[in-house]
Order: sequence, then C-alpha cells, then structure tokens
Amino acid sequence: MQNPKESYLDLIKTYTGQLEKIKSKLIQSSMLRLAIFLAAAFAVYFFWSNSQIVIGIVIAVIILFLILVSRHSNLQYKRDFFQQLIQINETEMKVLDRQFHDLPDGGNHNNPLHPFSLDIDLFGRGSFYQYINRSGLKSGERKLVELLTANSISNIEQKQEAIRELADNLEWRQNYLATAALVKTTTSSESIIRWLKNYTGFAPCMMKWLPNLFSAVSLVLFILIYFDFIPESVLIGWFFIGLIITGIYVKKVNSLWDNSGKAQSTFEQYYKLMLLLEKHEFKSEYLKAQQQKIKSEKANASGVIKQFSKMLGTLDQRSNLLVGTFMNAFFLSDLRQVYKIEQWIKTNADKVEEWFDVIAFFDSQNSLGNFSFNHPQYTYAKITNTRTTFKTTGLAHPLLDPKKAVTNDFEIDNKQFFIITGANMAGKSTFLRTVSLSIVMSNVGLPICADSVTYTPIKLITSMRTSDSLTDDESYFFSELKRLQFIVNAIKSDTYFIILDEILKGTNSTDKAIGSRKFIEKLVGSHSTGIIATHDLSLCEAADDLDQVKNYYFDAQIKDDELFFDYTFKKGICQNMNASFLLRKMNIIDA
Repeated sequence: MQNPKESYLDLIKTYTGQLEKIKSKLIQSSMLRLAIFLAAAFAVYFFWSNSQIVIGIVIAVIILFLILVSRHSNLQYKRDFFQQLIQINETEMKVLDRQFHDLPDGGNHNNPLHPFSLDIDLFGRGSFYQYINRSGLKSGERKLVELLTANSISNIEQKQEAIRELADNLEWRQNYLATAALVKTTTSSESIIRWLKNYTGFAPCMMKWLPNLFSAVSLVLFILIYFDFIPESVLIGWFFIGLIITGIYVKKVNSLWDNSGKAQSTFEQYYKLMLLLEKHEFKSEYLKAQQQKIKSEKANASGVIKQFSKMLGTLDQRSNLLVGTFMNAFFLSDLRQVYKIEQWIKTNADKVEEWFDVIAFFDSQNSLGNFSFNHPQYTYAKITNTRTTFKTTGLAHPLLDPKKAVTNDFEIDNKQFFIITGANMAGKSTFLRTVSLSIVMSNVGLPICADSVTYTPIKLITSMRTSDSLTDDESYFFSELKRLQFIVNAIKSDTYFIILDEILKGTNSTDKAIGSRKFIEKLVGSHSTGIIATHDLSLCEAADDLDQVKNYYFDAQIKDDELFFDYTFKKGICQNMNASFLLRKMNIIDA
C-alpha cells in the first residue's frame, strides 16, 4: 500500500531540484540576450556607414531575438509549472493533516431545494467538497459539483474502476492539474463556446490568395530596393496601398481580435491538456469512452486546438503598433489570419464544446482519484442487487480525525426503516450525515471510510436542516412541511433512501407525535428505506406495529457527575436523556 505522505515528500524534493535547474537556465538566457544586444549595438556602430550591412545585422538580430524570447518564455512556463507541482504536493501534505479550510469551499453551490446537499454539509466551510476538490479549472469545479449532486446510481462499478486507475497515476494526475491551474483567462469556457457558435464571418473568399500574392510582391520590392534597382518611393506607395486594404476591414478585425485575445490563453493551455489526455493510455472503459471524444483517425483534437491557438497568437501580434503596422502594410497579416481563423471556426466550432467538456470531466475525475490515493485504507462498495441495501463494518465520517473517530457497524435491508433515539450530543446527527455521505460517495464511485461495504445502489433524499425564511415570509414549520411534501412527491416516482432528523420540530409535542407517527406509516407504506432520528420515545412504538421498523439508539452515561459518550450505534431504545443534566452542569438552572 503506497504511503501518500511519503509520495508527496519525494515529489516535492524532485520538483524542487528541477525548479532550481530551470531558474539557472533562465538567468543564463537573460545574460545571453543582453550579450547579443550589446554585440549588435557595437556592430551597428562600427558599420554605421554601410547601410546594407546595418540592415542585415538588424534583421539577423531581430530573428535571433525572437528565437531567444520564445525559448525564454518556454523556460518561464517550465518554472511556473514546477512551482505549481510543488504547491500541489504541499497542499496535499496539509490536507493529510486536516488543514484544508483555506481551500475553495463551494459555498455558492449550496441549494436548500436539493435532495441532500445542504443537509450533509456537501458545500461550505469544512465541507466534503472543500476537502476533496482539486479542480484546476472553473469548468472542472462545476463538473465536480454535478457529479456530487447528480444522485445518479448508474455505472457505479465503471466509475470505481476509473477512480482506481487515476489514483494509481499520481504523476500524470498532478501534471494535468498543474497544466490546468496555469490556464489564466478572464473569460469562461462557456463564453468562448457561445462566441464560436454565434460568430459570423466577414473575410471575403479572395483573402485565401490575396495576402499571399501581396506578400510575394512586397518581398520582391524589398529585394529590388536592397540592390538599388528601384527607388524607395515605390515601396512607400506600396506601404499605403497595404494599409488602405487592411483599413477597409479594421473595425471588424478589431472586434475579432478583442474576442480572440480573451480566448487565446485558454486554447493554448487546453491544447496541452488535450495532449496529455491523448498520449495517456487509459485502461478503464469509463475513461476511454471520454478520451475517444477528442481522438480521431484524421486529426486529434490537440492538434486542431494548437493550430487555432497559433492563429490567435499570430493575430495578437498586431497589438504591437510598429510590428502590426509593418506586417499589415506589406503582408496583409490581419486579413490572412482572419481568413484562417474564420475557416477554422466554420469547421470546428460545433466540436469545441464536447472537447472542453472532456477536459472538464478529467479535471473533476482527478479530484476523485486524488481522494482515493489519499485514503488507501478506504473501501470501495461491493455493488449487489440483494435485499440488503447498505451493510458496512467500521463505518466513520471521512472528515473526522481518524485518531478520534468512533466507527460503527451498520446494516439495513430494503424497505426497512430505522428509528434512532439518543441523548443530546450522543452522535445521532453525525451518524446520519455519515450514512448519507457514504451513500453519496458510493454512488459517485468513491471508496468510503469503512472496513467493508456491501451496497445495493439507491438514491438519497434527506430532511435534516430546515430554516424559516424571512424573505419568503415562511415560518419554520411551513418550511419543514414543504420539505416533507418534496420527499413525498419524490418517492411517488422513484426509490430513495430517506434520512430525517427530528421532523415536525415547529409544532407542539402532542401534535408532533401524532404527525410524526403518521408520516412514518406513510413512508413504510410506500416501501421506502431509511432512518429517522428523534428525541420522541413514543415514536419508537411504531416498531411494535410495523415489522419494517426497527429501533436503534445512541446513549450517554453519567459517571462521577460527568457526562460520558461512547458514540456507539446500538439496537434498542435510549433510556438516558441529558438535557436537564447539561442545564444544571452549565449553571443554567439550579441543581
């Protein structure tokens, strides 16, 4: 069994060494460019009287500088890449020590109308999402949210196989994440997709050949002037002709340039992500099916995306006024690139959305694989189709400190309903959230914090955390009734595992007891499976009349005038309540 912490320490050491080498090369690159500049300046000064030699030196230096600048940019990217890899491994070291509260918490994804997400702390500070999310892209974050909230019970075994495979490919996962994290853009992938789909071209068909012809004439004129065969006035006239042709389309080109500039960084980085996906040999069918969407016999998506990125990058050179003016006047560079870009959009716009979706999919799957790698002791559910809905041994909540967490065995059959009683702070609510999250994790394909798991897949629905709404002028009781109505409507058309925590809290004790009993009878009559936690011991009498209902409890004991909890799930009805003891112990009431 691979030790995650040792693996991360080894990678930090390796990447730190590689980073130092890259930094050394960057210093050498800077010094080399400075030396060439000084040498060129001296040469120009020395040969100033010979214009032909000076022009030749300037052209040679410009070409050499472009090569060196490109090399320097590549070195800078490698430096940033290794810095990102080091940060990734340092983050994992902190998370293994339960220091993860500074990571994005996804609180904006909380939805009180969702079947379970708000009740089980799926999002927000200290949430499971904050603990598991390692997405490098915003689209990957959204895809991860979709996976966690989908409530889907399909293809679980295929999902498990995919997560296992990614868990075993640590360095590939981190390379993918580091590449994704370096995507710097203010424009979302959704905006780019909309722009491509709605784009209307304007470059006429003659732009397929006119810029090439114009460029050829310009080169001939340069050569003729260089050897003094024609006067410079001819070249000046040709310069203004080029500007006039370009100026006819300048407003539309500017609009395209503005949009393409926002997208260029995304395509440049997505090309690298696609290349990582295409080159890797996946084994699980679940991952191979996604990979195939960006691969074809004609051309892989990475090559097509790289081509587009280069087109956008070339068009962006017009941002340099001197270079842009020169290139447009003599080579019609804007119109050449616009025509190529528009032809690319015409051919590939409809494919980009699927390609981007594949990238987001793997970005989200990386989080799942990373979670599995970090918890090699966790267990993947054995998927069955038996009368046993959920059976685990050594079950605990994944966010609890494993050194302190108390594990429990738990088994519930299809169409059974457990009523759990217990003292305050005895562990009822934590247990409900543990079972709920374990079901969600199993449906996603993740291993859960247990020694063994047997599971017949089922969707989850909960009512554990209801609040009144001043905005909607709703009382607490009415909000709770709406939630229960939501559950009743849901089980009419599908099968759910239902988890309830102290229902009908917003009414008086007698009314609550009667209503809760009738609601339990309705759930049992619908052949639902689930758990309800309550302080109302009268509700336990339902087990006397309904074979499907069983009683369990968490208790508290008072020893030497101190409260003691064992947090153990037990069969039966709780007899020890502790509210009055706690009130007295905290000097809220008199002894």
